[in-house]
Amino acid sequence: MRKMRKHKGFTLIELLIVVVIIGISASIAIPKFSTVREKAYYSTMKADLKNLASQQEIYYHNAYAYTTVQSDLDYEVSDGITVVITATIDGWSASAIHAAMGTSEGCVVFYGNATTPTVGPTTARNPGETACTR
Repeated sequence: MRKMRKHKGFTLIELLIVVVIIGISASIAIPKFSTVREKAYYSTMKADLKNLASQQEIYYHNAYAYTTVQSDLDYEVSDGITVVITATIDGWSASAIHAAMGTSEGCVVFYGNATTPTVGPTTARNPGETACTR
């Protein structure tokens, strides 16, 4: 009678199956993660533009004019976001882009009689409306 040896460890087939399962899981999860990250970028840009709108109105209340100088507004931009402001006496507009998304994707907003900003194909249609490329 032969004694059965106890082998410790995994067979090559078992390891190969685990690697295949991990690969399939990664191929499903990575695109979903990219979509979630992109949504977070857009949410941050929208929040920055909303904060800018509040600060512009506070500035207008004190100076009876809008400004393009961010340091005049008690306003800080989130990391990775670039905001460009254009102002006239009776209105202002701004566009926001995120460094991770490139210059053709972002959000825009305008108030009053200001030049309507664009980012890529996106233009805000109504004053106070924040429009984004996606």
